[in-house]
Amino acid sequence: MVHSYRYHHKLKKCDRQHAEEEEVLLSALMCSVSSGCFKWTRPKQLFSLIILSLLSCCLILSPPMFSSPCTSSLLYSFAVESDAVATNNVNTKAYLCSSVSNGTICCDRSSMRSDVCVVKGDVRAHSASSSIFLFTSIYNSSAMNRVSSLVDKDEGFQHEKIKPYTRKWETNLMGSIDELSLISKTQNFRIKHHCDVMHDVPAVFFSTGGYTGNFYHEFNDGILPLYITSQHFKKKVVFVILDYHRWWIMKYGNILSLLSDYPAIDFNGDKKTHCFPEAIVGLRIHDELTVDPSLMQDKKTIVDFRNFLDRAYWPRVKSMIEEEERGAQNKLLRQKAQSSIKNLKQVHDATLKKPKLVILSRNGSRAITNENLLVKMAEEIGFRVEVIRPRPRTELAGIYRAINSSEVMIGVHGAAMTHFLFMRPGSVFIQVIPLGTEWAADAYYGEPARKLGLKYIGYQILPRESSLYDKYDKNDPVLRDPRSVSNKGWQYTKSIYLANQNVRLNLRRFQRRLLRAYRYSIAKLNSRDHLQSH
Repeated sequence: MVHSYRYHHKLKKCDRQHAEEEEVLLSALMCSVSSGCFKWTRPKQLFSLIILSLLSCCLILSPPMFSSPCTSSLLYSFAVESDAVATNNVNTKAYLCSSVSNGTICCDRSSMRSDVCVVKGDVRAHSASSSIFLFTSIYNSSAMNRVSSLVDKDEGFQHEKIKPYTRKWETNLMGSIDELSLISKTQNFRIKHHCDVMHDVPAVFFSTGGYTGNFYHEFNDGILPLYITSQHFKKKVVFVILDYHRWWIMKYGNILSLLSDYPAIDFNGDKKTHCFPEAIVGLRIHDELTVDPSLMQDKKTIVDFRNFLDRAYWPRVKSMIEEEERGAQNKLLRQKAQSSIKNLKQVHDATLKKPKLVILSRNGSRAITNENLLVKMAEEIGFRVEVIRPRPRTELAGIYRAINSSEVMIGVHGAAMTHFLFMRPGSVFIQVIPLGTEWAADAYYGEPARKLGLKYIGYQILPRESSLYDKYDKNDPVLRDPRSVSNKGWQYTKSIYLANQNVRLNLRRFQRRLLRAYRYSIAKLNSRDHLQSH
């Protein structure tokens, strides 16, 4: 469905031996992280002798200063060599920039999904030039400044460009994402970029542009990568956002407040120069709607993320429950007869003992056209049913409460299936799979749901259950061989199967899945009641 390619960024290794001290020094000065070591073109003979003499003096006076090899130079190494070895011994999947020395810009471009750069030291964010500057005092001496003049000072000693969004393989989309320049500068340039706001905690720079506005992409491309990248800071981190949207801040305020103790910064809207001891530019992403524990410092999993959501939304959910309880008590007090109060309580208690089924309802494309009959059948089986119709302005805490308290969730393949992240492990997730969406349904939601510990049931509809059955001949590949149509390209899948298909469930066929989910849920509820009684 989505075509992608892998971008491999490999470091070039230095092949020069340290035969002469002067060559070692010059190589160290000219070594760049992004492109390995470059051979330095010798200047004119007289100038060369002067420079080499000065540098030799520096080498004699301070031999330890330039003792490291080119691959871990003092200027722009990806990581101190010993740290990299130690990291690899602990975790073979450690990130390339997991250990970064002070005064360093390190960029990991090995992932097909996103680039991530780490900048450590005197870091200053300058929105007017869409730049992040790293200032270093390593070139204080006149000799160092003289050599540095061989490189264009206006361009800095290292210049990286990055678009901090997690879909880098989508060229057209990435064209709409703001780009940042990461530039290392000498101390002399600090006066031009003084600090308006000094922070004593790191920053994470990322974009809320791209597909933001689609619930799947908001979580897969944004919220989950933000959790993966920043949770280990224990809230001592500042979020700096490109393509800033106030509604996004409001929508995900519960989550952001549990990841950071500080207000988010609108990079383009805030014209102040913000200074940090460290910056992570870009977000790390593992796979579709999941967390890979082997890539996490503390081995956290997708279940830990779901528990994190529970903590994020529980304060608001608790207040909702308390408000409703006060309303219910007032309603009971208004009843005239004590018997009515008793009967209402009995009905309420009996209802709570039924397993709860949530149906995520769609309007327009991929809607269940006989949804009312589905609700009726589910209630006859024994479920208490709640139909949810998410809207852009619907408070997420309310949706989280409804889904988190359910035993079963049903929905048709689409972005709203991302709500399975709100379910408790062990619950049942039934995804209705329209024609032409089999692969995407399992890759984007089925497999991630299983990783979360849900009991996943994929209900693949038959051609007769699709509205396309009335539009195409029964032998048309659209009905008979959807895979061959999808293989023609994403636009075919989108225009035929996603944008113009509804579902009319064969309720007799679907009932078997629902009965299986009901029996499982009842057994689980009875087991829970038994444990609570003891």
